[in-house]
Parts: sequence; structure tokens; C-alpha cells
Amino acid sequence: MSAPDLERWRGRWAVVTGASSGLGQALAHGLGRAGMHLVLCGRDPQRLQETALAIAQQSKVQCRTVRLDLSRADACDRLLAECEPLDVRVLVAAAGFGSSGPLLDQPLREQLEQVQVNCASVLHLAHAFGRCFRAQGDGALLLFSSIVAFQGVPGSTTYAASKAFVQSLAEGLAVELAGSGVGVLAAAPGPVATRFGARAGLGMAGAAEPEALVDPLLRALGRSGTVRPGALSKLLGHALATLPRPLRVRLMQRIMGGMIAAGRPAGVQS
Repeated sequence: MSAPDLERWRGRWAVVTGASSGLGQALAHGLGRAGMHLVLCGRDPQRLQETALAIAQQSKVQCRTVRLDLSRADACDRLLAECEPLDVRVLVAAAGFGSSGPLLDQPLREQLEQVQVNCASVLHLAHAFGRCFRAQGDGALLLFSSIVAFQGVPGSTTYAASKAFVQSLAEGLAVELAGSGVGVLAAAPGPVATRFGARAGLGMAGAAEPEALVDPLLRALGRSGTVRPGALSKLLGHALATLPRPLRVRLMQRIMGGMIAAGRPAGVQS
């Protein structure tokens, strides 16, 4: 990805949630290389500061950090207040988390936190920044769907449902904003080698490295539609698309079961 692809936003600001690790961190580096100043958001202040320092040194852009726990209902208002004086043109809503195992065996509080982080905070920020971008006639929303967003996934029921929400949100909002100068992109990656798998208790064999997905995502930034970055996402997407939805659910149950087994510590039985 060369910087001229994002030249119109050079010197403007991008907001990246989930910026302390994984895809959010990798995309923040890519946006910095393209000359955008950055507001980096996440729960880990030390990792955020390290990321900001590395980007500022490498790319000579400004970086602000905002420690945020998006499971808190007031977090988005705090972030929006921090961004009010800035000329923001890009939102990358990369924060999210999942869990694994039968839904009814999981703590309800954790499932509700997933909905808050993966759905409510994305809606809040897309609404606020979308209105701002529409008024400016320019901007881009990058919202993170997933390959699990296109059918129910036993063993990861809430996470898949939350990503289905994001996918539908992006598709509908993209049409509503057509002709406004604002692009709404849904990213539907497959497994990515991040801390997500460890937190969710999943084995992530064959997962793509975050840096490998940056170029296709940034090349599409500013357009509307769905992008499936990475070979596995494209392969599974095309393979599953031809199957009846109930069969896709059963197939994903088998895939998720294998990932849960792979993520279980040695000697632990279900």
C-alpha cells in the first residue's frame, strides 16, 4: 500500500479502536504511513503508548491515545469529546472480542459485554462519525464483520450474532450514504493471529498475520461494500455461499468445535 492511495486524507485524523494489538494496531501503522494523524483507542495504556511512539517515530505523524473500555456505556461519549476539535475523516472500528462454548454455559454478563463492545459501541461511533462525515461530504467508516457473520455459529453464538449485526449495519448504512462522499466498508476476515483467540479460548491454526491484511483493507478504504481480506476468508466465503443456510450452520459447528478443542489446554476435558 503506497501513501498516495490515501493522499486526500494526508494530514487529517483517523480514529482507530482496538489499536493496542492485532488488526487495529496493524491498520494504525498503515494509516500512519499514509500520512494520517491518529487517535488510538484501547484498554491497555502501556501498549497504546508504545504503539503511538512507534508510529510517530516511523511516520512523523501526530498520535493521541485514549484509554477506553468500550464495554462501558459512557466510553463512546468520552471518545467523541476527545475528537471534537480534530478534523477526523476515517473511523476504523476494530475493537471486539468473543467467547467459545455453548451459550447457556457462558456467564450472561460476558455475553452482554460482547454485545456492548461489538454492536452498541460500533453503532454509536458509526452514527456520530457518519453524521460528521456526511456534513463534510467526505470520510470513511471501516466496520469489522467476520466470516462467521453470514450464518449462526454454534459454540460462538453471541459473537457470530454480533458480527451479523455489524455486517447488516454496514450494508444498510452504505446505501443510505450513497452519493454523500462517505464510504462504509464491512471487513469480513477469517481467523487472524491476534490475542483474540487466546481470550476466546480458540485454537487459531492457519490464522493470517494482521500485517498481511492491511493492504487489501486500506486499498478498499473509502469505498462501500464488503471486503474479505485474506485467502482463507475468500475460500470459506465462496465455499459456504453456495450451501443452504442450515447446512452452513452445521458446518460451522464442526469448524468451531475443532477450534475449541485446539484451544483447550492440555489435559483439560469438556
